[in-house]
Amino acid sequence: MITSMIENVFLLISNPVIMFGMFMGVTGGIIVGALPGLTATMAIAILVGLTYGLSPELTFGIILSVYVGAIYGGSLSAILLNIPGTAAAASTALDGYPMAMKGKANYAIGISRVASFIGTLFGLIILLAIAPILANISLLIRSIDMALLALFGVLLAGFISSEGLKIKGWISAFIGMLISLTGIDFLHGYPRFTFDQPFLMGGFAFAPIMIGVFGIAQVIDNISAPKARRVKQIGSIFPDFFEVVKYLPLSIRSGVIGTGVGIIPGSGEDMGGWFSYLAAKFTSKNKGQFGKGSIEGVISSETGNNASIGGALIPLLTLSLPGSAPAAVLLGAILHQGIIPGPMLMTTSPDFLPMFGGILFVACCLLLVSGIIVAKYVVQALDIPSRILMPLVAVFCVVGSYAINIRIFDVYVMLAFGLIFYVFHKQKYPMAPLVLGVILGPVIDENFRRAFWINGDFMSFFSRPLPLALGSLIFLMIWLQIGWLKKWFKNN
Repeated sequence: MITSMIENVFLLISNPVIMFGMFMGVTGGIIVGALPGLTATMAIAILVGLTYGLSPELTFGIILSVYVGAIYGGSLSAILLNIPGTAAAASTALDGYPMAMKGKANYAIGISRVASFIGTLFGLIILLAIAPILANISLLIRSIDMALLALFGVLLAGFISSEGLKIKGWISAFIGMLISLTGIDFLHGYPRFTFDQPFLMGGFAFAPIMIGVFGIAQVIDNISAPKARRVKQIGSIFPDFFEVVKYLPLSIRSGVIGTGVGIIPGSGEDMGGWFSYLAAKFTSKNKGQFGKGSIEGVISSETGNNASIGGALIPLLTLSLPGSAPAAVLLGAILHQGIIPGPMLMTTSPDFLPMFGGILFVACCLLLVSGIIVAKYVVQALDIPSRILMPLVAVFCVVGSYAINIRIFDVYVMLAFGLIFYVFHKQKYPMAPLVLGVILGPVIDENFRRAFWINGDFMSFFSRPLPLALGSLIFLMIWLQIGWLKKWFKNN
């Protein structure tokens, strides 16, 4: 298969039409990802219709290029403005923006681009090497396993908060979980927290919340500041080779985590970035630097979310189960080409996976080139005075919120959450755990209740090794973070 993929790479490179389409796709994807509210899912959905009738090579060349570019592009606005362009870049903002404030925006963007390249390449290798095996393993994960894993992720929010703010991190995370439960219950079809208001039946879309929390709150904070901070750009946008080699073990570990998370259907690139970031902080010798401009935080997040691309494609191609929202839309493009993904893919379309892998590899390489060109101009955003830049950002926030579902309600949601959580931010409640709670809340809710339907007995959940291990980790997490509980155990 590797030989076939290499042949496809040379065929792609020798076709100027496909190369031009892929280069424009990566560039456009980076721009889409950098604009708050414009997501990879939206871009791919539009392209599925626009590319209908084109050859499979050109169709998937453009779509996969946009996919790869958009996941990386979200890091640009996350680093420069503390406003993640996509949900996948939310964890990147935690350390990318503090680095920019220290005059290292060039360096942060350069290292994030290389980390994105490594992550995408790692996900591709796993996709080609052990896709069927990993897909089968993901099917062994039961509802209770997924629920406990998501709950563990929420509790880990304490570790991504600064010292002394761990309980506030949990509070933010659980508020996010409550927000995510608004609307029609997925399992029973019963309205929750809707107060008989029709516009709440569909719940709150995630993107407007994220744009409000990171976008509008940041706009208000910058405008209300007595003096806008000007940032001097120090260093090159090209990271040092030896610096990349130094953090290669971290990149590989983050790639493993990101790919593994991406394999789980419905998890997505955002969870891949978060879990990679949390693992990096949990094992780092410099935990105190996380949230203050840690290069490890940027590398782990960007490697993890881009590695999830390859991970999300594994169940898509082998089981017809998309691992993320962009992968779900990509499934439509594959079906439009008359290709049926699933266990029989290698029999019915033996040339498809090598072609897919070759396209993803070329798109990954083009990311390095296009990323330099786009970032060279985007990085100049820090030289624009806040009184000019922030109103423009606010306009993009409004347009991005409205464009997702074409409804004005999402704009109101974005503005409301931006104002509310600006106050929370001033009270030193961290916002990243809130986003994590919004993402993982439905996963916990649906899988816990589905597990009760199947088993009907709480203790039977822990008859298997995996839920027992996850339950023990959750208990240990709570015990380590709550002082009065530790004292109670000591006294009893």
